[in-house]
Amino acid sequence: MLILVLLIVTALGFDFTNGFHDTGNAMATSIATGALKPKTAVTIAAVLNLVGAFLSVEVATTVAQGILNFPSDAGELSTQVGGAEVALTIISAGLVGAILWNILTWLLGLPSSSSHALFGGLIGSGLAALGTSGVNWSGIVGKVIVPALLAPVIACIVASVGTMLIYAITKKISETRKEQGFRHGQIASASLVSLAHGTGDAQKTMGVIALGLIVTGHLDPDVAEQGLPLWVIASCAIAIALGTYLGGWRIIRTLGKGLVEISAPQGMAAEASSAAIILTSSAAGMALSTTHVATGSILGSGLGRKGADVRWAVAGRMAVAWLTTLPAAAVVGAISYLIARGIGGAAGAVTIFLILALASLYMWWRAQQQKVDSSNVNADWDESTNSPVPAELRVDLDVEPKQQA
Repeated sequence: MLILVLLIVTALGFDFTNGFHDTGNAMATSIATGALKPKTAVTIAAVLNLVGAFLSVEVATTVAQGILNFPSDAGELSTQVGGAEVALTIISAGLVGAILWNILTWLLGLPSSSSHALFGGLIGSGLAALGTSGVNWSGIVGKVIVPALLAPVIACIVASVGTMLIYAITKKISETRKEQGFRHGQIASASLVSLAHGTGDAQKTMGVIALGLIVTGHLDPDVAEQGLPLWVIASCAIAIALGTYLGGWRIIRTLGKGLVEISAPQGMAAEASSAAIILTSSAAGMALSTTHVATGSILGSGLGRKGADVRWAVAGRMAVAWLTTLPAAAVVGAISYLIARGIGGAAGAVTIFLILALASLYMWWRAQQQKVDSSNVNADWDESTNSPVPAELRVDLDVEPKQQA
């Protein structure tokens, strides 16, 4: 029971990091164009993430049943993996890998995929404990890897075409009127992305908690038919909403200012494309990365506008983060599992929980030394370094950071 409680707490912690890590997917362009004030934007996103979490459970079913192969029968589980205690340790270790990767990429201002960090962590711990047979490879390929490869490309194409159409239709309208008009449209499209994010991403944590409840016999394995307990849905909705409200300002800054100098028409095209793709995939039960979709859409909006400046160096750093997310989280997940099993029992689970807490606090402390927040998120981007930290705050690590004027 102690390990199960720690798993639920850790899962909600991941949900919280998912919220602040992915806020930029919905609101970065609206903040960058001035359509919404930064604090207003994250408040809207938080509320709609909360609402969206209650709309569907298809993605939760995919996570609960499509990533790891745990026997549903308690006796078989005990024989194959050493009992529910080991199964819970596997899931907890996977969450450790996902959370640490989320916080590290937030610190670096890199919009990587929280979804792939979660899947990577679970795959790594599953491989360490059960070998290749413990991972549902067909489910991962069909529901995770293939969508991950196609989604950013499709989003880029859709947003590029949408941007070209917008500028073609409004070519006789002055730039000033165009900006003012599309800023209102951005509010609606960004809100739709926030709703879609809650519908897709909060469910991933619901699926993890459901998996823990299934292996301990607290929940029927047929989640699709029986549904999820209300407390699971509500707690995950609240956790992701709280994380969203805090605002992942470093990642918002990278997406809003670092990738493309974006205008309101481009922002609306990007957000509308993202919302359409995310909502479609959620209805199909595909655990899609909203980060990949949103980034692909923003890149497409830059390609679709004649003369727009796309910072390919920043895009390249993002691509590297995308490629390393799943294997990096898998390695941390595997190591976490080996540490926990080496110590054994509840003590092992408590140990990796404490390691997670200390590492997270350290990275948070590092971020506070050169803090990006609502007051400087729209500062001019420095292309000489492509750092998410504004130039006036960025100093050598051995020097006290300057105070913002």
